[in-house]
Amino acid sequence: MEAITRLVLFTLVSLAVGHEVENSAQYPVVVSTWPFLQAVRAAWRAVNSGFSALDAVVEGCSACEELRCDGTVGPGGSPDENGETTLDAMVMNGATMEVGAVAAMRYVRDGIRAARLVMQHTEHTMLVGEQASTFAISMGLPGPANLSSAESMKKWNKWKQNHCQPNFRKNIQPTDSCGPYHRSHNVEKTCSMDDLVEHIGAKSSHVGIHNHDTISMAVFDKTGHIAVGTSTNGATFKIPGRVGDGPIAGSSAYADDEVGACGATGDGDIMMRFLPWYFTKTQYVDFGSRINHTPSPNLILDDKSILLVLKNATIRRSSGREEFRPIKVKTYQAVESMRLGMEPKQAARDAIQRIARKYPGFVGAVFAVDKNGVHAGACHGWTFQYSVRRPGMDDVEDQAIKATENSRLLLPEIKEI
Repeated sequence: MEAITRLVLFTLVSLAVGHEVENSAQYPVVVSTWPFLQAVRAAWRAVNSGFSALDAVVEGCSACEELRCDGTVGPGGSPDENGETTLDAMVMNGATMEVGAVAAMRYVRDGIRAARLVMQHTEHTMLVGEQASTFAISMGLPGPANLSSAESMKKWNKWKQNHCQPNFRKNIQPTDSCGPYHRSHNVEKTCSMDDLVEHIGAKSSHVGIHNHDTISMAVFDKTGHIAVGTSTNGATFKIPGRVGDGPIAGSSAYADDEVGACGATGDGDIMMRFLPWYFTKTQYVDFGSRINHTPSPNLILDDKSILLVLKNATIRRSSGREEFRPIKVKTYQAVESMRLGMEPKQAARDAIQRIARKYPGFVGAVFAVDKNGVHAGACHGWTFQYSVRRPGMDDVEDQAIKATENSRLLLPEIKEI
């Protein structure tokens, strides 16, 4: 596929901004969300000593769990409505595409190591809840253990005294106390789909750096193989049983040796609705004078969205427009964008902007690293930092990404293929 066919074109005005760092293709490389310096150093020591990418990402995320990074990783943080801390974690091998994950895991402090045990010793991808704990303990991890801490219980008690506000419930009664809750008979109704989208997008988020965060880490070992890992104790005061994007491959992180890796952090309940991305709806493109040729495969621009037209898409003319019905494509957006030829900066921006268009109040961030070690980040709703260590650096370096208003991506010239 020629380079021009890989261009992804944007017109979306959003609160997202990208940042790219040019570097060499020399390995190893470690990239992580946030300035979790000790975690990156632990992963670097492992991978620089010759350990595999998978070993190193487990070491890095495990260090963050032990340190209780920001109170949002590992035991002792983010109590749910009942005051209990549970863990979500995931590890993925970019060479084999194997994934191991645990979700809403109780009583075991080692989330990332439990996730790796799922990969190593089962044919499954994810285990959840108390059954995940039973499995992890049977495989030799310490437990059962109380995952709460004095700090988490103090936070929970203060929340209870504030009548359990804020919380993650909606369309329920009562709205100003700790329950018990039941469905409201006065569910807010909207008149149209446009009204519904506007209503959802306008809602404020409970998410912040210190109450809803994830370590998402990518490691490239000396042979160029890639692994990613994530660990989190989820959203503070979440409804018991809630699972966010943390343990979901392709939502919190993704790796493919042929392309690169990506990691995310933020409001997982929203972000997991967009990553992976499905093209399932009919989308319309009014060509006008802007696009003169539409062979397949090609990337086609309209005023609101981008559309990948595949070889098996159905094409017909209707009311002066071309109607495309794409076949379903299951991708992790940022990694697959890089596979199509996007630079990491563009891929990260694209992944964030797709969400921001529907949820302008959401908080989140993404980093992307291509197989040559070029890395970039994009964020929405907060200032984001990610950490990098690679050959030639004396220590871990932070990359700061700011979300700025009215950031607009320039459109490259549209050429006939």
